[in-house]
Amino acid sequence: MNAGIDVGARFVELVSRVNGKNSKAETYEQSSQGHARLIKRLKALKPACVVMEATGIYYLDLAVALHGAGLPVSVINPKSYHHFAKLKLNQNKTDAQDAALLAEYAERMTPPLWTAPEPTKLMLRDLGRQINRLTGARTQAKNRLHALQSKQMTMPLLVEDEVEGIELLDRRIERLQQAALELIAQDPILTRQFSHLCSAKGIANTSAIALLGELSVLSMSLKSPQVSRYAGMDVRLTQSGTSVDRPARLSKAGNAYLRAALYMPAMSAIQHDARAKAFYKALVAKGKKKIQALCAVMRKYLTGLWACIKNDVPFDSSSLFSDIHLKST
Repeated sequence: MNAGIDVGARFVELVSRVNGKNSKAETYEQSSQGHARLIKRLKALKPACVVMEATGIYYLDLAVALHGAGLPVSVINPKSYHHFAKLKLNQNKTDAQDAALLAEYAERMTPPLWTAPEPTKLMLRDLGRQINRLTGARTQAKNRLHALQSKQMTMPLLVEDEVEGIELLDRRIERLQQAALELIAQDPILTRQFSHLCSAKGIANTSAIALLGELSVLSMSLKSPQVSRYAGMDVRLTQSGTSVDRPARLSKAGNAYLRAALYMPAMSAIQHDARAKAFYKALVAKGKKKIQALCAVMRKYLTGLWACIKNDVPFDSSSLFSDIHLKST
């Protein structure tokens, strides 16, 4: 018996397959309680393999939970599933049908089992995300403080309260950053990868912690375009016939933490990295909006950073940005 799981933002669909026949789809909440009920059900079924796609941002926590429960999990490349669905001439697409096809994929293809990321990498990811949340809260507090100080009638107590809140957030962020650096220092591979990321213009400790936390938990089998889709940095086109032709936009259907971690390094790169700056200016000169050009730099940077993680090499902007743009500046 094999099982397929289609993972969504709010729910997951489970379909089991025995002797070429699929069961009725079962729906579970995308939460810790829902995961617990799903694990209990799978343990009762005793599948030879549970298949899910490495797509979006929601599969990882569930895959880790299933792996931790001792279940045989296989996380497959979305492109492999896409080709399998085309071979099956599947015309319809629903969550339940996707789960059924994944169960059949498990039966016919016998994919290799997946190994969960090391606990250290998962802890680093959690630290990076908390730092991201606290940094956002600090920015909001600073904006409130600026608004209060802009008014002559503001009570001094309110200003003092915001200042104290910002100082507290500063201490919390510093404490978490120190914990992340200590965690990285305990792992030689993470230490090298951290150093490689910091070699990029615009990336210092805070950005490197966030980026390493998100990238180190990914499967090393993923290619750069797949990592871009994971981050929601892929371009989505909306065209149909002659009546529908909307401007291309970022899908943003991916990891918001990774996109947030890329923003400031890209902003710094277009100021301090000659190749990135020339590339950005060339896009603007061609009529691209500044935010579109910046997103293109973010996508290029992500490609280079993933090469650092995957190939264990320092960041090299010369492999990302053509010298042609340098010559034109």
